[in-house]
Amino acid sequence: MAMAMAMGVGGHRSSSAGAVFTSQVCSRGAGVGTKVAVRVDHVVKAIKADDGSGNGKEKNTLGWKSTHLSARPLTICRVAGVSSDSANTETESKEEAGHRLCGPPLRGRPLPFGATACEEGVNFAVHSSGATAVALCLFTESDLQQGVVTKEVPLHPVFNRTGDVWHIFLPDLQSNLLYGYRVDGRYILEEGACYDARRILVDPYAKAVISRERYGTLGEGGDCWPQMAGMIPDLHDEFDWDGDFPPRIPQKDLVIYEMHVRGFTKHASSEVEHPGTYIGMIEKLAYLKALGINAIELMPSHEFNELEYHAYNPMMSDYKMNFWGYSTINFFSPMIRYASAGNKNCGKEAIKEFKSLVREAHKLGMEVLMDVVFNHTAEGNEMGPTISFRGFDNHVYYMIAPKGEFYNYSGCGNTFNCNHPVVRRFIIDCLRYWVTEMHVDGFRFDLASIMTRASSLWDKVNVFGRSDELVNDTVTTGTPLNEPPLIDMISNDPVLRGVKLIAEAWDCGGLYQVGSFPHWGVWSEWNGQFRDMVRLFIKGTEGTAGIFAQCLCGSPHLYQEGGRKPWHSINFITAHDGFTLADLVSYNQKHNVANGEDNNDGDNHNNSWNCGEEGEVVSIPVQRLRQRQLRNFFVALMVSQGVPMITMGDEYGHTKGGNNNTYCHDNFINYFRWDMKRADPNGFHRFASLMMNFRSGTECLRLGDFLTGDRLEWHGIFPNTPDWTESSKFVAFTLVDQQKRELYIAFNASHLPVMVTLPDRVGAKWYPLVDTSKPTPYDFLVDDVPNIDVVLAQTSNFLNSNLYPMISYSSIVLVLKDEDAF
Repeated sequence: MAMAMAMGVGGHRSSSAGAVFTSQVCSRGAGVGTKVAVRVDHVVKAIKADDGSGNGKEKNTLGWKSTHLSARPLTICRVAGVSSDSANTETESKEEAGHRLCGPPLRGRPLPFGATACEEGVNFAVHSSGATAVALCLFTESDLQQGVVTKEVPLHPVFNRTGDVWHIFLPDLQSNLLYGYRVDGRYILEEGACYDARRILVDPYAKAVISRERYGTLGEGGDCWPQMAGMIPDLHDEFDWDGDFPPRIPQKDLVIYEMHVRGFTKHASSEVEHPGTYIGMIEKLAYLKALGINAIELMPSHEFNELEYHAYNPMMSDYKMNFWGYSTINFFSPMIRYASAGNKNCGKEAIKEFKSLVREAHKLGMEVLMDVVFNHTAEGNEMGPTISFRGFDNHVYYMIAPKGEFYNYSGCGNTFNCNHPVVRRFIIDCLRYWVTEMHVDGFRFDLASIMTRASSLWDKVNVFGRSDELVNDTVTTGTPLNEPPLIDMISNDPVLRGVKLIAEAWDCGGLYQVGSFPHWGVWSEWNGQFRDMVRLFIKGTEGTAGIFAQCLCGSPHLYQEGGRKPWHSINFITAHDGFTLADLVSYNQKHNVANGEDNNDGDNHNNSWNCGEEGEVVSIPVQRLRQRQLRNFFVALMVSQGVPMITMGDEYGHTKGGNNNTYCHDNFINYFRWDMKRADPNGFHRFASLMMNFRSGTECLRLGDFLTGDRLEWHGIFPNTPDWTESSKFVAFTLVDQQKRELYIAFNASHLPVMVTLPDRVGAKWYPLVDTSKPTPYDFLVDDVPNIDVVLAQTSNFLNSNLYPMISYSSIVLVLKDEDAF
């Protein structure tokens, strides 16, 4: 992963030895803490600090000696900067003029992590086990943009440290400031030590991260990685939730819509006031509600750098972007440049915009799920930038090999050390924050199998904080664990109880856990087998009828034995990566030339079928077959037990021109085309919406447990004679429903037509609700269909004889009604 190196601020100026520190305990309830003054100059003489070499050595009162990092010329984000000496001199002159940023620093406390506002000021706490010196760097917004540290406050290695946590309290801190940390220590890559006092680091617990103002705009001097800083919270900054309460929709009833915040409204045809933003998305929530969606799954909306891959792309005559966002910088901060407010109020307005999105979705009865990427970060491998985690504790936050190399189970350069005790706590704190503070309803965990792998230095001390002196207790880094502590903690956390937990149960290291992900009865999975088997059966692959039937039943072969339910299977046919649904029926091969990588990127195995001709300009018979296949896929998805997930744009047949890896395109390729949705020339959007709403209103398609013979009967071309042979391409079944009496559903994936004999039901007749072989609007019969009586008359002779003709590659849904009902 090619990344620009983030440049920090170098230099340091030590404070005088006569400073006074005050121990301060801040109680969230009381707001005012107890202070105990400690005179440092009388104490420090008796203290010998260990510099890491084992030799006692007297240090400067507040951090490392000034000779360690002498004032030297610096460059901050390619902008000429200043040493910390001159920065502090400037700050002191400002403060002398009556513009003090804060009162005298106090000792602070080690918990909670991050910046925590109290009535009297702000407490700062950060973990760094190997640091020899830490300084808190404060910025005004204008100084950050110029690459200037407004004020730097060194932390004392004794009085401002508890265990491995460095902390300080700044009373009467000025509002609208930003912060970061300078951390010094050993820099030996071969040992995984990456402390570098030239960098100013983003606090992993920062609630908003500020850098560039607008999406896709370069920083000062054309920098893709300008200095970043965290937002300092304001105790009195409030948000009106308007009585918000989570919908708590039973998971069996969910219809999930995987979507991209920017891509959803960025196209001009969206006609929203703030395209490509959280606010713009709010304007379109009613559309999703009408479509039949009750859960939106946001592709990564944590802070990331969309300029990470910034390079001119001659194939598109534009610049590559990290559009998808699977490269997180900070897991607490929402993506600031998805907010119409940008950096306003140091990112606080962006937080409010995200909260507004959640609140308005809840008002419409829709849940909000977040796609979270706890498998790696934007810092990449040893060639990547030092932004945050690496500079605080490289060997803690990442899986590090004995010689300092990064394990790469993510395929993105590094692997988050998820089962390390510090990292486990970090992830739990993060998830709790998004649930309690941001009101999200659940999470989809990208490459979740990484969270089941043993951390670096896996042993009793690492896992449980103790050693029982067991022999051979060490486990190789990355080994899959049967009971991974992180998954255990998430599954049993009282705050997270009841939120949706969805695992992408594989990783790039070859670990595949679909059906076997450690679940504690609460984890669902992206069912990759459902995707593959449905694709194969619908295109007519032999030997797939039996497994296709299993998928229709909620994949009991994967989930029943382990005690899970059908709704633990997240059923999908497409997702953000891979072909869209329209491209799945239009291309046999990937066409990724637009990515500028000579078509070498993306998966070569797509289980797609172009229906006879490659591309979009094809004959009319091929066009008609593709329309049938689109509908066949959608019927299969909506009538299967489990939770259906559709991908943004699939409901109107969005095409990416056969590109199955559009990670780098901030353009029409990834934008939702509202003009195409409105045009709907083939009626597929109408069909998709009717199918989703039909599912929501049909009890037997949303069962809480696996099907039994009381409700389900399998059929072949003749009733009760299913064909499970290798050559079978026909699957049919009936389902008893509490409101609709009974459904008959059949799929003919053969190139030959069939005449189906329907089960005989005394005093009742089958009503032809769905037939994918029919042109719109007759593919889904509702009361407002023109000439519906004529259409029903055309099939009445067949239905009166319990027969129904099915052409090749088609599917039907029939509903049992009283004989005289139509």
